[in-house]
Amino acid sequence: MGEVLSLLAAKRRRAAARSLGKRFVFTNGCFDVIHPGHVALLVEARKRGDYLLVGLNSDRSVRGLKGDGRPLQSEEARSIVLSSLKPVDGVVLFDEETPLALIRELVPDVLVKGGDYTKERVVGREEVEAAGGEVVIVPLVQGYSSSALVEKIRRE
Repeated sequence: MGEVLSLLAAKRRRAAARSLGKRFVFTNGCFDVIHPGHVALLVEARKRGDYLLVGLNSDRSVRGLKGDGRPLQSEEARSIVLSSLKPVDGVVLFDEETPLALIRELVPDVLVKGGDYTKERVVGREEVEAAGGEVVIVPLVQGYSSSALVEKIRRE
């Protein structure tokens, strides 16, 4: 089971991975309503390395991105759920709209995003690639969307 980490603890995990020659993988998102597409992304991300850290948007950050009705679950609840998923080694919250500052602090070996992104649109791509890392786009699992699920719940 993974753990919810402070930024300092996440930086220590990153340093440990680097010193041990382990591949440190990073992905991020709101993860408000976990669905099979999220699970597939996390499984594929974990396959890319030895340690998977998930950057989780804070409640304030999610509201800024998705509007006043979101998140449906608190950052604490989302952190608990995410950190308990098998592929996830650690979860760290970030309060900004993008994880750029976090990526700059950690400089992961692999940066993973879902197929709704192109490599050119991935925040932190330049920093990761400049350090010799790679950016991986994982295909979306069709038929799953948190926003669509939220709308369905609100209609019913």
